[in-house]
Amino acid sequence: MTIPVWVKALDPLSQFGLVHALGQRPEILLADDPDAAAVALIAVDSLDSGAVQVLRSATQRGCRRIVLIGSAIDDDALMTAVGLGVCGVLRRTEATPDRIVHLVRAAAAGDGNLPTDLLGRLLGQPSSVRRLPHSSLSDRETQVLRLVADGKDTQEIARELSYSERTVKNVLHDVTSRLQLRNRSHAVAYALRQGLI
Repeated sequence: MTIPVWVKALDPLSQFGLVHALGQRPEILLADDPDAAAVALIAVDSLDSGAVQVLRSATQRGCRRIVLIGSAIDDDALMTAVGLGVCGVLRRTEATPDRIVHLVRAAAAGDGNLPTDLLGRLLGQPSSVRRLPHSSLSDRETQVLRLVADGKDTQEIARELSYSERTVKNVLHDVTSRLQLRNRSHAVAYALRQGLI
C-alpha cells in the first residue's frame, strides 16, 4: 500500500535529503501539500514558533497524522507537539530512511510512536485534559489502552484480545473523540493520569 506523505523541513538541506530518501521508497508517495497527504512528516531543529506554525498549518489543512523529526525537544515542546496532532517522534540522530518509513506506516495505521524517555516525560506533565470520573472508560477501552501503553501495535492488540484490527481502531477513535484527546498517546497519558491503567 502506498502512503501519501507531505514532507516539510525548515531548512533546505533537510528538505532535499528527506525528499530524496523517501522518493526512492516504493511505499511512499510524496504529496505536494498536506491536504493531499495521509501523513505529514515535519523536520525541525527545535519546536520554535516557526515549527509550531508549520504543525498548525498542517493540522488546519486536514492532516491529522503528523510525524516529527527533531534535534531538541523539551517538555513544553513535547506537550505542544502532541497537542497539535503529532503521533510519532524521531530524533534526527536516529532518522534513517527505514526508521522514518516505519513511523510513517505506524502513523498511517493510526498508531503512535514516541521514544520511551519522551513518553515518560509526557506522562509526567501536569494534566492538561479535563478530569472525568473513572466510569468514563469501558472495560474494553481500558484493556486496549493498557496494551497501547505496553507498546503493542494495533495488530498485536487485536490478536491478544481476539478483536479485529478495525475494532481496536474504532475503540481508540471513540476514546479520543469522546474525551477530546489528540491521539492514542494522549489517550494513554489521560488513562494513566486518571489511574485507569
